[in-house]
Amino acid sequence: MITHPDKVLFPEDGITKGELAAYYDAVAPLMLPHVRRRLITMERFPNGIGEQGFIQKDVSKGFPAWLKRFEAPKKGGTVHYPLANDRRSLQWLANQNTITLHVWPSRAPHIERPDLCVFDLDPSRDEPAVLRDTLLLLRAVLDELGHPSWVKTSGSKGFHVVVRLPARATFDDSAALADRVAGILIERRPRELTQEFSKADRGGRIYLDTARNRAGATFAAPYTVRPKPGAPVSAPCTWKEIEDGTVHPQSVTLRTMAGRIASVGDLWHELAAARTRTKKR
Repeated sequence: MITHPDKVLFPEDGITKGELAAYYDAVAPLMLPHVRRRLITMERFPNGIGEQGFIQKDVSKGFPAWLKRFEAPKKGGTVHYPLANDRRSLQWLANQNTITLHVWPSRAPHIERPDLCVFDLDPSRDEPAVLRDTLLLLRAVLDELGHPSWVKTSGSKGFHVVVRLPARATFDDSAALADRVAGILIERRPRELTQEFSKADRGGRIYLDTARNRAGATFAAPYTVRPKPGAPVSAPCTWKEIEDGTVHPQSVTLRTMAGRIASVGDLWHELAAARTRTKKR
């Protein structure tokens, strides 16, 4: 049961909480395989995106008994993270005015072993051609190292690229791979790419964010909605779409995703079965 379904969460578009919940219910068959057993950080907007939202990790109180949770350590204690293992859980999250689900790159119960290495490309300027060329270079470098890759829009300013990790990989392994790849990219394109965390130090370059690859770090889940006008979605896409320039970071939205799914299905459906191959370089 969705309470107050008529509450407007996206004032410029008239998108309500009921429409958000209906979206998550509709995409559940595609989304759940990618988020199941991943620890979730909720980005909630009780008064809609026109007002300040907040981040919530812990669900120690006020949650239904059936909601699956996982207890993870933190400095000085633990956090009880919610899990979205089924449609009902997605609906509960939507009912909390959760617009974006941020997930760990590992799955419970083995949260110390990531199954994904995540590259987050965050441009400083609106330069689609430079961003596209960077994405294609990233794919090429990953191919050189023997890592097939998948890409999705961030729903914000950039794109996310992920590779599947071996079963026994650790966060040290994931971070080492991400930093190695980022180092190669920056060596080849120093005027366009950076790993400088401070925006003031980026000099208009694309930020290669590899910090997603550590325990406790998150990335926007596939198919999740972002709290921006138009309700853009972090949508899986194809490398052909990147090559052709037919997708941009916010080109897929809550209201267009149904048509896209009907046309292309889940473009990440092979990800769960993929395995990386380590190739000497």
